[in-house]
Amino acid sequence: MSEKKKMAIIASQGTLDWAYPPFILASTAAAMDMEVKVFFTFYGLPLLNHKIKAKVSPSSNPAMPMKMPFGPKFFQGFDWPIPNMVSGNLPGFETVATSLMKKTFKNKGVATVTELRDMCLELGVEMIGCQMTMDVFGFEKEDFIEGVTIGGAATFLDFASEADIQLFI
Repeated sequence: MSEKKKMAIIASQGTLDWAYPPFILASTAAAMDMEVKVFFTFYGLPLLNHKIKAKVSPSSNPAMPMKMPFGPKFFQGFDWPIPNMVSGNLPGFETVATSLMKKTFKNKGVATVTELRDMCLELGVEMIGCQMTMDVFGFEKEDFIEGVTIGGAATFLDFASEADIQLFI
């Protein structure tokens, strides 16, 4: 019998667009019967909070397409080139971009980040919150959802060193 494949993921980002990849990859790998552990560190750590407050940051991603999730088909298909000067300086633009992205995901039938995270837990993905990041940013274990393991880099690296797939997101 062959040994179960292993996937190790480091989730270091917490914006909405960066929250999806670790949960999509982890849930898919677990559904494919792989053993999966995700190490949440720095800005990825808040993805373990009871309520995920991830937003889109258009000014830090100039390649982000801006399409409207409503209106006639031609209107939805138009690529809105939003200059960095506008996306970085217009008050409330981050909130607007976040709501547009969430609406687009909903229209396309994409699960929310919270739903994907819950799916990961149901499939047995181990989520490890970085102890050092918790100390630096003032998080407590109670801030996180049930089922999170707290550990340092060594806790994760022991698993990652033997994983078939290692990803840094």
